[in-house]
Amino acid sequence: MNAPGQMPKVVVSLGTDHHRFNRLVDWIDQWMEQRQTPVDCVVQHGFSRAPRYATAVERMPRHELLELYRQSEIVVVQGGPGSILDAREVGRVPIAVPRRPELDEVVDGHQIIFTDIMSKQGDAIMAEDYAGFVLKLEAAIAQPATVTTAPRVARPDIATYKLEEAIFSGFLQSDKGRTRRRLKQLIGAKGNPLAASGGPGHGGNP
Repeated sequence: MNAPGQMPKVVVSLGTDHHRFNRLVDWIDQWMEQRQTPVDCVVQHGFSRAPRYATAVERMPRHELLELYRQSEIVVVQGGPGSILDAREVGRVPIAVPRRPELDEVVDGHQIIFTDIMSKQGDAIMAEDYAGFVLKLEAAIAQPATVTTAPRVARPDIATYKLEEAIFSGFLQSDKGRTRRRLKQLIGAKGNPLAASGGPGHGGNP
């Protein structure tokens, strides 16, 4: 971990899914290796491989991870609902990279759908390829105020139906049902991201 009193500039969380997400670790390694100016970076990598250049943490209690988010300038997460909502809970707009089922990074496409929705409403910054990831990460480092905002406080009594409406009215028309069921399960478990005072509530790391 960083020395006492040293603020990590970038915190990356891959969540707790047992599928490996080495693609994002590779992106972090490549970015840090090629960057001319060093940057402090902590990666919570879970079941994925440890990074070569960043400080590696396999896993940590959720409250410690949230505190690390609060201390950081930039938060990068997998595209899981819990990961995005955790960052938003502490006032960070995360750069979110959705896992892809065709790469065996996750069982279905729920992260792609959810990250896209959150990106369109300004609650995440979606990155789907390495070039776009670096562009968005460097922009955030140059202007960290653009990815810092008020924490989102859960308000389940407001607009509870809107997320399901957005998901099920257009995103999953051709889906056979697996992704639909997964998202509905996650919405029920984590709370509605749109049912909040100014935005989403909170969650874990799916």
